[in-house]
Amino acid sequence: METQQKPVSKIIPLALPKGTERFCELCQKRAYLECTGCHVTFYCDEDHQQADWVGIHERICQLLIPIRTQTLSQTGRSEILYKKTELITICKSEAERKIAEGKHQEALPAAQFFLRCSTDVNGPSAVQLVPAYLLLAEANTGLGDLVSAMEFLSQAEWVVLKSPDCGHEILHRLHRSQGRLHTALGYLESARKHFANDIYHASEEYGADSIISCEGYFLLASVFVKEGKMPVVRSLYSQIAQTWHSHLTKLLKSHVENVQNPDAMLWEASLSKTQQVEVDKTLTAILEFVQCDVIADLAQVVLVAHSLSMLWFLRGDSVKTLEFGNTALQASQLIPNLDLTGPIQGLLQLVQADPDPGPD
Repeated sequence: METQQKPVSKIIPLALPKGTERFCELCQKRAYLECTGCHVTFYCDEDHQQADWVGIHERICQLLIPIRTQTLSQTGRSEILYKKTELITICKSEAERKIAEGKHQEALPAAQFFLRCSTDVNGPSAVQLVPAYLLLAEANTGLGDLVSAMEFLSQAEWVVLKSPDCGHEILHRLHRSQGRLHTALGYLESARKHFANDIYHASEEYGADSIISCEGYFLLASVFVKEGKMPVVRSLYSQIAQTWHSHLTKLLKSHVENVQNPDAMLWEASLSKTQQVEVDKTLTAILEFVQCDVIADLAQVVLVAHSLSMLWFLRGDSVKTLEFGNTALQASQLIPNLDLTGPIQGLLQLVQADPDPGPD
């Protein structure tokens, strides 16, 4: 169940000159309240103010002031577009993170503002609007509002049809959203086809072994779980686990090298907050599946638990690092000459030497 924090900004009744109207940020109905933080955002009631604050307004309250108060002669069109582009990045990131965390209701205001700003910057039919439509579709799918989800997906499909050169990145996102919706509708065969297309386009854009393609494999496996096709699920989960283990091993190595050589300015890759949430959900689901599977696969338990231990070390949580690290170590000790035992012990030693490796 999603919970909402109380808003920090205050609202006051609008005192407008006769004949002047303001409109609610969320529903575009007549507004009666004003945010006292920015004085440029308005709401029809306190519920919409709170929903917007929790969803996105807390992040962008002050950023809206120069956009909504400055005239073109004072700021210039190019600077306003630059600020709106900054808002697009923030809103997109917030909507993606909240959807990954399962906070679909909170994701809606961010996705809506993302669409509004993208339309202002790129025009009403630009391919740049597709990611916003897809986020709105995914948020509504998560809320069970499948009619709204289908409407937003239809808008995305229409833009893509008019943009034949939109590229693999957009197409993989479109098929992923379609696959999620068709899974929710129970159209599993259609969902599988969309996820297969998602994987194809993601592989073309990022590589077959990329962590972006990995999520498509996981979603495809989830459909096979519903269909009871466990051999296929095991195969897909094994591929996902190998990919993430390899990626997290590289991230851990980079992190350790940077800690040991703070003045060397070594390159260090990282995961976005959305990716952190997604990989945690993915690997946790795989670990639970493997531990409950009728076909015991200790090597897979080791691989996935070690991956989760590395993930939580990089996120700065020593308790979960030790929890999953010890699970991996115990399973590895039951497999003679397993080459992962040493790296697992090394990671546990890192935690014991520095129980607070620092947040991501």
